[in-house]
Amino acid sequence: MSKLFTEYKLKGTVHYEIVDSIALLTVDNPPVNPLSEGVRNGLFEGIAKAEADESVVGVVVTGKGRAFIAGADISEFGGNMSGHSLNDVFKSMEYCSKPLVAAINGITLGGGLETALCCNYRIASKQAFVGLPEVNLGLLPGGGGTQRLPRLAGPSEALKMMLTGAHIPAKKALDMGIVDSLSDNVVEDSIQFAKEKAKEGTNHPKVRDLNEKMIEARGSENVLVEAQALAAKTRKGQFAPGQIIKCVEAAINLDDFDEGLKKEGELFVECLMHPQREAMIHIFFGERAASKISDVPANTSSMEIKKAGIIGSGTMGGGIAMCFANAGIPVHIIDQDEENLRRGLSVIEKNYDFMVGKGRMTPEQKDMVFGLISSSLEYKDLHDVDIAIEAVYENLDLKLEIFKNLDEHTNENAILASNTSGLDVDAIASVTKRPDKVVGTHFFSPANIMRLLEVVRGEHTSHETLASVMTVSKKIKKAAVVSLNAPGFIGNRMLFNYTAQANMLLLEGALPHQIDQAIESFGLNMGPFRMMDLVGLDLGWRARKLSGVESPLHAKIGDYLCDNDRFGQKNGKGYYNYSEGSRAPNPAPENEEVYEKISAENGFTRREISDEEIIDRCILALINEGADILSEGVAQRAADIDVVYINGYGFPIWRGGPMHHANAMGLDVVVDKLKKYHEITGNNAYKPSELLIKLAQSGEKLNDAPSGNDRKEKLNFSMSSVAGNF
Repeated sequence: MSKLFTEYKLKGTVHYEIVDSIALLTVDNPPVNPLSEGVRNGLFEGIAKAEADESVVGVVVTGKGRAFIAGADISEFGGNMSGHSLNDVFKSMEYCSKPLVAAINGITLGGGLETALCCNYRIASKQAFVGLPEVNLGLLPGGGGTQRLPRLAGPSEALKMMLTGAHIPAKKALDMGIVDSLSDNVVEDSIQFAKEKAKEGTNHPKVRDLNEKMIEARGSENVLVEAQALAAKTRKGQFAPGQIIKCVEAAINLDDFDEGLKKEGELFVECLMHPQREAMIHIFFGERAASKISDVPANTSSMEIKKAGIIGSGTMGGGIAMCFANAGIPVHIIDQDEENLRRGLSVIEKNYDFMVGKGRMTPEQKDMVFGLISSSLEYKDLHDVDIAIEAVYENLDLKLEIFKNLDEHTNENAILASNTSGLDVDAIASVTKRPDKVVGTHFFSPANIMRLLEVVRGEHTSHETLASVMTVSKKIKKAAVVSLNAPGFIGNRMLFNYTAQANMLLLEGALPHQIDQAIESFGLNMGPFRMMDLVGLDLGWRARKLSGVESPLHAKIGDYLCDNDRFGQKNGKGYYNYSEGSRAPNPAPENEEVYEKISAENGFTRREISDEEIIDRCILALINEGADILSEGVAQRAADIDVVYINGYGFPIWRGGPMHHANAMGLDVVVDKLKKYHEITGNNAYKPSELLIKLAQSGEKLNDAPSGNDRKEKLNFSMSSVAGNF
């Protein structure tokens, strides 16, 4: 064996070596081998070198480490790319005169799969997975993926892959025809395979020539109609899915493969220039930035979470337990009531049975994961957990009692976390002997599905505790964002102003269905009144009743509905009516007399309100509050707020979150609109944030703004303030 290496000072390297007359090209661009300039140059020059060497009879391309190639280098998007283009590289591979084998050793996504599709053959490790997830970044596969994948997998399956961005495990990829075989020793087997193919002659298959499945689909609209329905259901409002469908339509109907490539290139540029692409890539990088805490050194040690404890077996507790079990971490649930515990475990098992029924896990996998969950009624059984997460209802006295017990019964190094959505983490920490180990972990319901995790740092929360929670959050597949300990934290504090303004619009003359339709047309998954019905109108109402707080103006109508036994979906009637067993909202015309009555009693003459005003007032309330949160340092950066709102509150990802949307509007426009609505309504929710005014005047954006470093005063977590907010 002889070894020759082609090294590049540019980002990424491709190692070239001769193994048994086969040129082995190994992509080395840690951690996941993206197609940076150095990689593109290395592949192009490696193919040329193999072509020129008469002793080389075949070529194998593979990746170093855990990835084959995990896509393009996103940091190069929109810039002036130098070196060999991806099209040049793919052309050199596709027309290589010697058999070219992709040894797919691991993660193979986006441009990585497109690289493999340019090879004559594909052999995959049994642990590998493939996919074309560009749609998640507002893009389409622009390296021939929309033309080549349908020729292997068929247009219907290819469209499903591209529209969902799904990762396909190696076994399924084999069944779909994407790879030719699986291997336990993928590089060695690929080298041997290339040698055998070299002996057979020079006629090696090119994916571009496989037209049978394209011809079969020609003349039928079913494939494209099904794809359009899938896009409408799962990618509402997004631009790229329609472009992907157009590309596959071209693949089906055009006889000339290169014409299809040309069409793909044109549509890719349209996606690249579309504002949705910038918004979605903003969130991609925003989620990664959110894991970095500005004052916590990168080398801070973190404790490995080997076992978790959950206090409370209800909806939240069960969902959190599933998060840990799904990640392979044993979890022990305790509850004070045996019947509650039995019911909670039954719900967890039914959730796993549902996943088995949908083919998302095998019965064996279900038994293994469910087997990681144990339970009991005693605090002492949490003696060996590394983190204990309290997940009971929002009652501070109850939580204080639980944390006293946790402090007594868990080992002294265990992290104690509260799943509170707005209570004072410092007050909770004060009843323990380890306030440095206490942190808020605000999961969102259903916890086993929702990606957002607000990590709330108390006054004494240590760097190690924060680092440990952020590390395990990644393991349980959460988008974690750090918040200071402040009422409502980030998300619910913003939600208060948003829902308050929706309720003010209702007082002024709009109806719930009009407000919801306007907000949903803007792109949110659910309008504010559908959301309030889902959560329960009685939560704030009960808190206000308990504390003797008078209904604030924005809550007058909702509290009146509760006084008349309309609590939302939980009892089938709220702002809407609901049929038994259904979450679909039905009109509630009987409420309109209530709206008229409460409006009149509070001095409002109801008027026609445009959809534009509805959208402006609800979204501007989010933006303005977000700017204050940023200036106070409750959130570290503007992108953190966007990550919260997209992953926890249904804000459309293609708008990039409320703060990115404000930047896109122009902060000068935002300030002018706020001033207008402040003048019209007199509502301080529209008094422009000082930060917004300052940035608008200087021509800067929210992501340029440093966050505040310290709170100016101890924040008031009194029950009355919480009751007034929700």
